[in-house]
Parts: sequence; structure tokens; C-alpha cells
Amino acid sequence: MSLTIIKPGLCDTIQDAGRSGFAHLGINAGGAMDPYAAGVANLLAGNARGEAVMEVHFPGPQILFEQNALISITGGDFTPMLNDEPLPLWKPIVVRRNTILHFDKLQQGARCYIAIHGGFSVQPWLGSYSTNLKAAAGGHEGRMLRKGDELSFRENTIYFAGLLREGREYQVLNWRVDMHRIYQDPHEICFTKGHEFNDLCPNSQKDLLQNNFIIHPFSDRMGYRLKGTALKRKHDSELVSSGVSFGTIQLLPDGQLIVLMADHQTTGGYPRIGHVVSAHLPKLAQLRPSDTIQFRCVDQQTAEDLLYSQQQEMVILQRACHDHLNELVC
Repeated sequence: MSLTIIKPGLCDTIQDAGRSGFAHLGINAGGAMDPYAAGVANLLAGNARGEAVMEVHFPGPQILFEQNALISITGGDFTPMLNDEPLPLWKPIVVRRNTILHFDKLQQGARCYIAIHGGFSVQPWLGSYSTNLKAAAGGHEGRMLRKGDELSFRENTIYFAGLLREGREYQVLNWRVDMHRIYQDPHEICFTKGHEFNDLCPNSQKDLLQNNFIIHPFSDRMGYRLKGTALKRKHDSELVSSGVSFGTIQLLPDGQLIVLMADHQTTGGYPRIGHVVSAHLPKLAQLRPSDTIQFRCVDQQTAEDLLYSQQQEMVILQRACHDHLNELVC
């Protein structure tokens, strides 16, 4: 059982929840830029949350399904089409063999995720399926997907052809996810104060909280460079390199900011002004170059409450998707 990449997209890779526990070796966690969308895609497709998915950017790929399959597409809206018919986002979809998935037009968001029932059959590296492009390891041969790549997916016991109506190329199943609360106020990004926040001059602290920052075109999976009012520190002392994480906000020597993303380095010597709360990483991951960010400072308890609420919703969703699929099969 497999699919074939007929035409590659801008940057298509296999990702999962990331590989943790190797930062002391200089190996970052990596994983999906939008962990919420990737996890929900898996749940809709009947997988565990941490299963491997395809992370797609626009322009997207053209994908030939060589077998009937249950898939889901979440995250950014790139107007997915199966042959010439539009597909919905955030819903499970049964697709017929010998159909082609492609993406017609960018509507919103920066990246989307394709999950397939059973998951992609790729070899793990250090306990994760995620592609580490720097190390050329993980995912599919440690690289972006190319024309002609054939990706196998694991066998399953569901007879998906029985769910397809005659003459139809796909069938949308009757449950979906309401994700609007997760991505509401997309340009408002909450953060907690970093170790060097109080090193900022008082006026720069105000500028950080009151001004908008624009995502620079030279932004990628390693970090989002921001353009805005130059911020200043009280003292220009050098810092010892220390640990950083997905969402760390660093102050560069020119007074501009960079927000570290999924493929960030494991340590850094720039001042850590703040840390984007985990619950807002999905919103941040769907912003594009030239989009604006308005930072809002929250305390640790608020950050934990936001993440706990998001995780509880995922647990409920996992049970609901499991029950729906079991009812359908039975």
C-alpha cells in the first residue's frame, strides 16, 4: 500500500511529534512546526497523535494514491483538490485509488499536514520519524520529498472501498474538528518573560509589548526573524551560551528579535527575552513572512492553563474519533 509523489512541493517532509532527549548531544527535537494540526490530522485518520505525517508548504505537491485510503488534511488552507473536486479540511476522508491530490490556491496559513490511516512506513531515527534536514536523517531518506518518491503506509484491516459510493472519487466521513478557538486572534502571541527580559531598557520593554513586529522573508523552520523597533539592553555584556527551546525569543545584536522554531539549535548566546507559550505555537507556525505579531506577556500559570485546556481537548477528540471510526467499521 503506497502513494507516489508525482510533483514535489516547496518543502515536503515527513514529521511527527519530534525526538526529545538528545539536546545534550546537540540534536534538536525537530518535529512538526504546528504540533496541534499534525496531532489532529492523525486523530482524524484513526492514528495515535504522534504518528508520522507529511508536512506541506505552498506550492504543494501532487500525490497519486495507489490504494484506497483514509486521510485527513489539517492546518493551512491550500485549497486541496482530489482530481478536480475540492476536499474539506479538518475532516476524515476516504479517497479512491488512482486519484491525485493537489493544492490549487493559497487561502491562509503557512503549512498543512496530511495524515493517512496506519501511518507512513518509514524508519525511525533516535526514536522519531521526523526529518532532520541538517543531519540528513529520519523521515524519508533524511531529505525533502522528490518527484517519483514512493511512500508506503502500513497495512490496515478496514475495507475502505466499502465506504465509497459508486462513481465517487472520495467520501467525507461525518465528523470534524472545531479548531477555531486554537487559532483565534492569529496575530496575538502570548509569551512568558525570559531570563534576560529585565535586561531590556524600560522603553524597550514597552516597545516589545506595544508595537507590532513583522516576520522577515528570511524565516524558516529554524527561526522567524522579526522586523520592528530596535530594542536595547541596559548593559551590552556578553552571555554564556545556554539552552533554548521551540518558542524562545532572542534579542540579536542589531536590536531585532528572532523566535526559534522547530529546527532551532539546542543552545544560544543571545539574550532570551521571552518564551512563546506552548499553546500559541500552532498560531505562530501558521503565520507567514510579512505577517505581523503582537506580543502579549502572561504569567506562568496562565501559560500552563492554556496548554492544559488544549491538551484536554485533544484527549476528548481522540476518544471521539476512535469511537466514530469503530462505529463506522462495525
